[in-house]
Amino acid sequence: MARTLAEHRNPTQLAATSRTLLLLETAIPSCTACPRLHAYRQTVAETKVKRFASDDYWGKPVPGFGDPHATILIVGLAPAAHGANRTGRVFTGDRSGDFLYAGLFRTGLASQPQSVSRNDGQVLRNVYISAAARCAPPANRPTPEELVSCRVFLRREIELLDRLRVVIALGAIAHQAVWLALSEVEQTAAIRTPKFCHGQEHPSPTKGLRLLDCYHVSQQNTFTGLLTPTMLDDVISRAKKLAGISAAPQA
Repeated sequence: MARTLAEHRNPTQLAATSRTLLLLETAIPSCTACPRLHAYRQTVAETKVKRFASDDYWGKPVPGFGDPHATILIVGLAPAAHGANRTGRVFTGDRSGDFLYAGLFRTGLASQPQSVSRNDGQVLRNVYISAAARCAPPANRPTPEELVSCRVFLRREIELLDRLRVVIALGAIAHQAVWLALSEVEQTAAIRTPKFCHGQEHPSPTKGLRLLDCYHVSQQNTFTGLLTPTMLDDVISRAKKLAGISAAPQA
């Protein structure tokens, strides 16, 4: 029997029936649970912008991307309207992604310093990238209800990454989403979320994992110098050490 519309719209159902990361990545784009986000991302995909007028926009929820055996998970805020909402791969096709992937390349976790499309050959080693929200939100601000809806996907990723040891949260919203998802994985009583602080390390509610805070790689932060390449590299290098990955960049 074909799946009902309700099943397609229900992120909890989509996550629960995904037994592997590949199945989860395949399921996430079919979610239509949040009407505001559904309408916005499709409108952006149809109207486009002049510089990408010839591009075929993805215009769907964006799945995670990376090494299924990752020991490090990086969580951002949400797809950019003309970045991942266009390319279909998280942090791909915009300045934020340029900054992040350059750092991953410098620290030996990415095969190339740029990520321009989901078919560009980029390969991540020991790292998986995700987001607190999977659809591009208006003004880059998902609502609390939308974040709750999407958190089941983040929780399922954490469950399926069976070698995971460290989570890097890019920004305060990702920090909170990660903390709540980790609490749900462990099925613990709600523990007060620690305050976000760049460079701070937190023991998570999930046994054996560590949470590292980093300013978001947004242009607002990188263009003003709030987050520099050295600062990003320091956080990634710390994550590598905690995850037991060799400090030397990989060839």
